[in-house]
Amino acid sequence: MVAASDGRPGQLGAVGGELWWTEPRPTEGGRRALVRRREGGEVETVLPAPWNARNRVHEYGGTAWTGVIAERGPLVVFTNFDDQRMYRFEPDAGKEPVPLTPEAATPAGLRWCEPVVAEEFGEVWAVLEESTGDRPTDVRRVLAAVPLDGSAASDRGAVRELTDDSYRFLTGPKRNADGSRVAWIAWNHPHMPWDETELRTAEVTEAGDFADARTVAGGDGESIAQVEWARDNSIIYAGDRSGWWNLHWVDPDSRETEVLHRAEAEFAGPLWSLGARWFQVLASGDVAAVHGRGESRLGIFDGWERRLGRVAEAWSDWTAELVAVGDRVYGMAAGPKSGYELVEYDSVADTAKVVASAHEDKVDPAYYPEPEHRTFTGPDGREIHAHVYAPQSPDHEGPEGELPPYVVWVHGGPTSHVRSVLDVELAYFTSRGIGVAEVNYGGSTGYGREYRNRLRERWGVVDVEDCAAVARALADEGTADPKRLAIRGGSAGGWTSAASLTSKAAEGVYACAVVKYPILDLAGWRVDDTHDFESQYVYSLVGTPDVIVERSKLRSPVDNAERIRAPFLLLQGLEDEICPPAQAESLLERIEGLGVLHAYRTYEGEQHGFRRAETVKDAVLAEHALYARVFGFEGPDFDLELHT
Repeated sequence: MVAASDGRPGQLGAVGGELWWTEPRPTEGGRRALVRRREGGEVETVLPAPWNARNRVHEYGGTAWTGVIAERGPLVVFTNFDDQRMYRFEPDAGKEPVPLTPEAATPAGLRWCEPVVAEEFGEVWAVLEESTGDRPTDVRRVLAAVPLDGSAASDRGAVRELTDDSYRFLTGPKRNADGSRVAWIAWNHPHMPWDETELRTAEVTEAGDFADARTVAGGDGESIAQVEWARDNSIIYAGDRSGWWNLHWVDPDSRETEVLHRAEAEFAGPLWSLGARWFQVLASGDVAAVHGRGESRLGIFDGWERRLGRVAEAWSDWTAELVAVGDRVYGMAAGPKSGYELVEYDSVADTAKVVASAHEDKVDPAYYPEPEHRTFTGPDGREIHAHVYAPQSPDHEGPEGELPPYVVWVHGGPTSHVRSVLDVELAYFTSRGIGVAEVNYGGSTGYGREYRNRLRERWGVVDVEDCAAVARALADEGTADPKRLAIRGGSAGGWTSAASLTSKAAEGVYACAVVKYPILDLAGWRVDDTHDFESQYVYSLVGTPDVIVERSKLRSPVDNAERIRAPFLLLQGLEDEICPPAQAESLLERIEGLGVLHAYRTYEGEQHGFRRAETVKDAVLAEHALYARVFGFEGPDFDLELHT
């Protein structure tokens, strides 16, 4: 059930009056299928296997498709994961997808993201990421135009570049109502998009070129995360100059800027994937926005009264995939007792309903754990936010007089946060008597820039301290068994989990750890040792190049492997370009002969994060088996061989 529930619907969009989106298919090799909801309500798969609507721009990818209504029905342009080419597809015409972009000289050497159809020019405009050499940082990015007639499929010269490559990173172009202008977001190394970005605009000429490109907002320490055009050709954007991602208005001609709604709440988040939409402008001029402090609720901002009201409160979490159709807004929403559903909110009638991907309980909801939102106290009295889930089962109780084991779950990023929504994998463990504490440690998003900046140059310190503080507090208050605490995480969460086994700040706290596709050597995770998007991320997280090696030796698990005493499970995808297997293998070399119990499981065909059903099953059972072995209870029928 965990494997079947892995992933969620995403990349929601509108094609005419229809809603389209992508869905994960774990049993079909982990591909993302493109589906549509016809106006009558029927949902059907548009792209059959093996087509996979996904791209690898920035390695994390972004919006992989767009569509318009053409003469013969929907015309869809999508990027296919296997070859990273863009394809044109007319599903109602009964034809196979047709390639629009050329094959790259090297595998995945040309990548495309966040496309938009420019019908009057017979083109699709998109972000182009082009490999220029052998190193992962040998790349350039521009906005480019590709003919819809397929002439560029065999001719790279038919691709028109709309911008130069003076900016290392760009989002896709957003067109105003009459198509005369475009806007996008751009930034350069060493900044990440949550550090500093710029809002750029340009005029669209009669030939379809971009002219008079300039910056109209952002820069100077401000992160702009999203931009949308208003009906009057002004721009609404989410920027954090105040310390929170709030909604702003800017006149692109005068560059006059105004805060639309000032609040100690976030109206955007970290731009990990291109195409994120936390807000949308409705036909009325009102703005539908995902917002909150440590949460992501839906609200409607009344532009005339300058008032924000919460709506559709049956769902506590909305993803950054809002789509406006007239005065209706659609989004993917979930809650503690429901998975992500496609929800429609009608701002005129003030009604909300599920229109597709409705949640279905596969088990009795009595098995679902209830999140307790808590604020713990960390070193120096700082606040630490967490969601705590007690063991939950309608059929069983823990042994009398015995406290339950607890596992600290560490989110990835690290510039991200964990949501308090139904997670079947989490319920797998809580229904078996294992409590879970999901920690939004210092550095997490959702609580303003000051909270986010706690981790600057202190990764491997603040995150480790905060997670350990939560674990100790649960033990001290009698919630958790102090001898049966564990920590687990993937990616950046894998880093924190592993660092917690070697850091003095967490010494003796955890009985074991689960470390998935981790970063383990800070000095070996920069510039050409990882992909371009995050190649200089470590400088803000740990320190400038002149101190990175020294601090890496102090904090990295690879450099402090001799301190590891607790058993651990290491899980790694063999095609991971973000956290390569070499990092995991380096740690295993360092612990050889130290007598540390451990297991190392690798997965062919898996990249950063696991998508295939068989991988998910194996990883969950291996984790369960580790806890059973260490905590002393009957585990699953799974042969987990621990080595020393």
